[in-house]
Amino acid sequence: MQLNKIPKIKHTNSNNFFLLAGPCAIESEEMAMQIAEKIVKITDTLEIPFIFKGSFKKANRSRIDSFTGIGDEKALKILRKVSETFDVATVTDIHEVSDAATAAEYVDVLQIPAFLVRQTDLVVAAAETGKVVNLKKGQFMSPESMKHAVTKVTDCNNEQVLITDRGTMFGYQDMIVDFRGIPTMKQYAPVVLDVTHSLQQPNQSAGVTGGRPEMISTIARAGIATGADGIFIETHFDPANAKSDGANMLNLNLLEKLLTDLVAIRKTINHL
Repeated sequence: MQLNKIPKIKHTNSNNFFLLAGPCAIESEEMAMQIAEKIVKITDTLEIPFIFKGSFKKANRSRIDSFTGIGDEKALKILRKVSETFDVATVTDIHEVSDAATAAEYVDVLQIPAFLVRQTDLVVAAAETGKVVNLKKGQFMSPESMKHAVTKVTDCNNEQVLITDRGTMFGYQDMIVDFRGIPTMKQYAPVVLDVTHSLQQPNQSAGVTGGRPEMISTIARAGIATGADGIFIETHFDPANAKSDGANMLNLNLLEKLLTDLVAIRKTINHL
């Protein structure tokens, strides 16, 4: 996959990692625009290729009363406005075959959630749109098994594919990142490390997913040091009151310092 083939991707010659970042879910136009404006300013300064992330709906909730979205078309139109306003690429996740063509009208990258990455019809539907397909490695899958998911995309004559590692289930209530998987999966496609979801603590007794955001910097630094091509971070200006995944999101005020550190690590790695 070539970053410069994605519309509106800037700084592709900077030799930096690329960044997928934004809120877990689109809660409102105001919040999406506020977060996007801040990230664009930081990534332009640091010359980091950037794709704005926001889920137009949340289908995999722990409880039936959990927030699922503000309406599919409304959220997708907000993603389009972010793209047009800030001249950035956008990514959103899809959950059903019918979502692929619908979301492709609004965004540049279609993301297959980790729980659904073995669903052939969904992967093929995303690939056939011609958009970039971001395959999240299932928490239950080995790095080697992602070769087959990538092949499903490329067999549809779509070479624009990414793999995102979001950790592996360790017991019932914790995730762990096996950094050996990064060089393994880079044999198949560019690899993104999803830092914030790797720090989730699912299946908590209250039915709300927990997390360890204090470890975000540690996991992100290790990801860059072990060769990740990109970093995925969910961020919010008020994680405690975010409507989805607030427990493991990065406070937006901490993003610039983290990215500055990661750029420095990347430069060191590039000179080795």
